[in-house]
Amino acid sequence: MTEEDLINEAKKEPRWGQHRYLIMVSSSVLAAFILVIISMYIYNNSGAAQLDLSRPGYDASVRQQASQSTDDFMSYPDSGELDQPALDDFKRLYDKQSKQATGIDAFGDDVLSDESLQIEAAK
Repeated sequence: MTEEDLINEAKKEPRWGQHRYLIMVSSSVLAAFILVIISMYIYNNSGAAQLDLSRPGYDASVRQQASQSTDDFMSYPDSGELDQPALDDFKRLYDKQSKQATGIDAFGDDVLSDESLQIEAAK
């Protein structure tokens, strides 16, 4: 087969066949764009957008209702002296949280219960 035969054969191919890769990439991008538009429409109209706490326009009163009470959680300060009493205090707080995290049976029936997830009921 000579070079002329290949050129003649390429000319016989329909125009869309000559640009099939460009058409394939363009149609893939268009399909992805359409699916993103559909998913954003569903996200906004289903009410899931109102539950997203990362949104800057989220209403402060609803944010306070959605936030979990952390009265019993004591965090370790990020500044201060690093001496033996501070290390003992850190170890005590760490052990308390560690026992809470490992005290749940990972394969039990109540792994996703409100108590194990430490979710309080809305008041």
